[in-house]
Amino acid sequence: MTTTTESEIYESWFQRYGLYLAWLVALVATGGSLYFSEVRGFIPCDLCWYQRIFMYPQVILLGIAAYRSERRIIGYVLPLSVIGMLISIYHNFEIWFPKVGEMMPCRSGIPCNYDYLNWLGFITIPLMALTAFILIIVFLVLGREKSE
Repeated sequence: MTTTTESEIYESWFQRYGLYLAWLVALVATGGSLYFSEVRGFIPCDLCWYQRIFMYPQVILLGIAAYRSERRIIGYVLPLSVIGMLISIYHNFEIWFPKVGEMMPCRSGIPCNYDYLNWLGFITIPLMALTAFILIIVFLVLGREKSE
């Protein structure tokens, strides 16, 4: 008789639902970005576009993979989230430290350090994107098949 520990239960749960959770985060992030640009009329800066390039395909890829329980997609989708996260980190640095943007300014549209919203004094659109990429990475890593 084997006993199941609490950590094994959580591990099993995340392994089972990790793809669905990652897909849900990508879906909400994509919907949020479309809401801000299409409904609220916020013009995306260059870095916002780059982050979208790495987020939008994940909605389709993770949705299909979650439906089919296809964990092999994780190896292909994880780099999209990591690259998107790195762009988000840089974008947040431009918001937090405006001098960073002077090194490599945006070439089109609005400046990348323009702050459309600032909820609670620190929640910005780039911070929400960074949070989404980090959550997707965490859910994908936890959702991998156990290698034994």
